[in-house]
Amino acid sequence: MSVDKDIHIVVLMGGWSAERDVSLSSGEGVVKALRERGFSNVTPVDMDRKVATVLTGLRPDVVFNALHGTPGEDGSVQGMLDLMDIPYTHSGVTTSAVAIDKQLTKAVLEPHGIPMPPGKIVESESLYDGDPMPRPFVLKPVDEGSSVGVAIVTEESNYGSPIARDAKGPWQDFDRLLAEEFIAGHELTVAVLGDEALEVTELKIESGWYDYEHKYTDGQTVHECPADVPPEIAEAMKNYALEAHRVLGCKGCSRSDFRWDDTRGLNGLFLLETNTQPGMTPLSLVPEQAKARGISYGELCERLIEEALAR
Repeated sequence: MSVDKDIHIVVLMGGWSAERDVSLSSGEGVVKALRERGFSNVTPVDMDRKVATVLTGLRPDVVFNALHGTPGEDGSVQGMLDLMDIPYTHSGVTTSAVAIDKQLTKAVLEPHGIPMPPGKIVESESLYDGDPMPRPFVLKPVDEGSSVGVAIVTEESNYGSPIARDAKGPWQDFDRLLAEEFIAGHELTVAVLGDEALEVTELKIESGWYDYEHKYTDGQTVHECPADVPPEIAEAMKNYALEAHRVLGCKGCSRSDFRWDDTRGLNGLFLLETNTQPGMTPLSLVPEQAKARGISYGELCERLIEEALAR
């Protein structure tokens, strides 16, 4: 279908999650791109608690959801838009609620043969008495994205053994955490657009790991797209990402993140999580992979609007 360039598009961004700044950057990029594509009525909205009233007044034909984290990525905003009968980009209520919860995602995907790191939910208070599994392991909030609040606990880390109460980490901010086995090796990601896996990108950093700062600070990370990995590994990642997209019921685009221990071959490949609201900033991975497939940033945004209106 061709999209009427006179429709009213609201780009919903900002909000109050830990990923507010990233969302604002995503939203500003989308607004600019849609206007450059010839859409004459694009309204940016920095979401606050009165968002339903604001949308009622604006009466958009479609919402481009550029929110990250809660409540824009967990099904809350999706439910509101469903009740208001406003079409929107990306995934719906159920998919969003499941995918943002890392433990629920694991429970849904693993029965379909998608390998994920062994892990379990732990009470943060218990970490001061002892480790939940042999080091190295990863601790992460159950329902945050963009590597917010993630800690890698190793024998060499300065968290203490067991973890000290005054050691800075996610255990100070969250009552419950997901503890997972740390997978050494390559940091990789695959975007899915519609029903197609795009490319494999490897994220290379000089030191540390691919945390929030490395994701959104220019020059901190080198993106190798397409990644220089064996064809069978690239194919497996694309298949897993596409299967995760389908099983979870994702719409529009998603991005699945992987770790690959190349000393273990295919047995060293693990899906970490699937993002239903992947970043759309100038440094983001979905626009980069789309570009590698000949899809411009503006065309990507328009295709997401088209898919939302066709539902």
